[in-house]
Amino acid sequence: MSNDDSSFGATVRRLRNEKDIGLRKFAQMVGMSPTYLSKVERDEFAPPAEDKVRAIADARGQDADELLALAGRVSAELADIIKRHPREMATFLRAANGLSAEEMQRLVEEARRLKKEEGT
Repeated sequence: MSNDDSSFGATVRRLRNEKDIGLRKFAQMVGMSPTYLSKVERDEFAPPAEDKVRAIADARGQDADELLALAGRVSAELADIIKRHPREMATFLRAANGLSAEEMQRLVEEARRLKKEEGT
């Protein structure tokens, strides 16, 4: 596996070390064995399942979606949304590909406005 400083494992280690949390204590906080967490941090094991990635994000106050993406995973919630509207979501994502973060935020705001109008 990778030994890249931006890898999932290196990121988890950095997040843990930023607060000077020991490996054993952090492993206990996120419901993992210290040995397994150590191997994840060294990129000897692939990133863990979604629930463990979310636990890591929660324990460090990080955005779970960002850590899931770094882990090469997509939230089950998002997969369910895509499965409900596969053609529309694929078309939407392809059309939105390449937009800036600001442009995407405007789309989010428009979607929220539309949902609010629909709910009234």
